[in-house]
Amino acid sequence: MSAPELSPASLDRLPLEVRKPAYDHAALKPGIAHIGVGAFHRCHQAEYTDDLLANQFDRWGLVGINIRPPLLADTLGRQDGLYTRLIRQNDEVEARVIGSIIRVVDSQESAAPALDVLASPDIEIVTMTVTEKGYCHIPSSGALDLDHPDVVHDLANPQSPRSVPGILARALELRMASHGRPVTLLSCDNIPTNGIILSNVVRAFAERRGGKLAEWIDANVAFPSAMVDRIAPATTDADVDTVEQRFGYRDNAVVVGERFRQWVIENRFAGRVPRWDLVGATFVDDVTPFEHLKMRVLNGAQTTLCYLGVLGGFEHTFEAIADPLLATFVHRMLTQETLPTLMPVPGVSPTAYVEQSLSRLTNTAIHHRNHQIATDGSQKIVQRLLNPIRDRLAKGGSVALLSVPVAGWMAYLIKASARFGRAWPVSDPFAERIAAITDRISANSRELAHAILAIDAIFDPALAANATFRAHVIAGLDGLLSEDPMAFVRHVCAEHEDVLLKQPARSA
Repeated sequence: MSAPELSPASLDRLPLEVRKPAYDHAALKPGIAHIGVGAFHRCHQAEYTDDLLANQFDRWGLVGINIRPPLLADTLGRQDGLYTRLIRQNDEVEARVIGSIIRVVDSQESAAPALDVLASPDIEIVTMTVTEKGYCHIPSSGALDLDHPDVVHDLANPQSPRSVPGILARALELRMASHGRPVTLLSCDNIPTNGIILSNVVRAFAERRGGKLAEWIDANVAFPSAMVDRIAPATTDADVDTVEQRFGYRDNAVVVGERFRQWVIENRFAGRVPRWDLVGATFVDDVTPFEHLKMRVLNGAQTTLCYLGVLGGFEHTFEAIADPLLATFVHRMLTQETLPTLMPVPGVSPTAYVEQSLSRLTNTAIHHRNHQIATDGSQKIVQRLLNPIRDRLAKGGSVALLSVPVAGWMAYLIKASARFGRAWPVSDPFAERIAAITDRISANSRELAHAILAIDAIFDPALAANATFRAHVIAGLDGLLSEDPMAFVRHVCAEHEDVLLKQPARSA
């Protein structure tokens, strides 16, 4: 006999150990729209909203929108927006059904269904997790990429947009023309000053639309920045089977995450806002110190471990950090070179945050594939690696360690080229360009590094021209493309012992 599917009708029959929504899911009314209903959103913003609804029931039901695959109708749609969030910590498993999503919208074929939701007067806040590349911006500058194919299409066809900036600009135009209600657009992606980036790309569209749209946006739309944190890898068939075998029901929309979560939001909104601060989120005047801490430490460690991990033959993050060499390298990189670039964060010890972050990555139940983390690396390395490198160089500090994962990103894409036998498939907006460079240039690390550093959409020209940085990247690329890349990592590690640990303790 097959297990029953998760649905509103089956909630009362679930085991007592499965936590259920503490409010009437059927009574929810829409107030939030979310673009990009993937695993992270369902493990993070939707869970915070579920907590808020249990604490203070209000018109904050979520309407989930996907404008890129996958389709939602056959998973979340069939279950009326209900799904199971599993917390996995080594051998521990905790199940909870989240009920904050009340409707899902597939808008992959046409923007019209998404625009209908986003332009509705019921929607007072729009959140999004569309990945770094979804903003169609130039990573090195934050400006709208006017050469992006979807941007070119949307500027020529503004009423049938394909891109996130184009869809949002059109939705705001429809709101202005109909009811004129204010709205907050809240990015929840790992981009520094993500509110400013979102504002930049949406306003760029509005200015090209002419009329009064740009002026209306200035008066009626807020773009707060935010920092989000929870590790939520892609769901596997084994995760779906775990729910069925352990709890006795079928859920094809299961998501898995770690226990830790954090959400820091700039306190700048247009109109009403969900009081997520009542259930663990933090509203602050300036998100920057928090985002630098998280992106440069946790995300910097993830990026480093994913590239060096793949080059070292490890499939998952927890396996890479279990390797003594890689664990030592990433710890030394963070403590010696990353921490000095951070701003003070209220109530946070940076060194304790490093230890906590690295400890989180050792969770053997979170099967975060290195190739998944490596996806779209060209959009991530600016904030995770290049910005701290720029800060270090400005103060005359060493960047020998931070330069290694930059070279690791290059080596990862180079080895995916035909010249290197397509060692693995990759997904990165600059993969084809780097493959073309690799196929054109002989396997000379200096020439390869020079050509890749010349991509100014990623590398700020001033940074790319820095002789110290270039020398470290060339040496790193040469070592990581060798027959024994870990020998190079071992060599760099040996040259940079943990000097911070040798310093005498300061008195309080």
